[in-house]
Amino acid sequence: MKERIETAHAPIAIGPYSQAIAVEGLLFCAGQGPFDPQTKQLLSGGIAVQTEQSLKNLGAILEAAGLGYGDVVKTTCYLADMDDFAAFNEVYAGFFAEPYPARTTIQAARLPLDIAVEIEAIAVRR
Repeated sequence: MKERIETAHAPIAIGPYSQAIAVEGLLFCAGQGPFDPQTKQLLSGGIAVQTEQSLKNLGAILEAAGLGYGDVVKTTCYLADMDDFAAFNEVYAGFFAEPYPARTTIQAARLPLDIAVEIEAIAVRR
């Protein structure tokens, strides 16, 4: 049985999807971008600012499910420009501890609203 997870502390879904779905001990989080959940505005700034906000949004969803960054087992990260990888990676590393989640990072041809980064995750509910 699927359980919908949502919080006002992360951007609301703007289409036919959920912020996250929990099923059989796993939490599947929709991709999070650099939007301020209070103002609903895209954060201005470079990749570091956008990565930090995207991960904070992901953290709010994890928290709503009773989880944290340490419960994440897999992330998929989309960058608008792979030249931003080093700066993205530096911020990303500050949110996770070893053993780090498995991760795929790819350059997307174009992300929604021309954001620089979007991050989705799968976490384990113990």
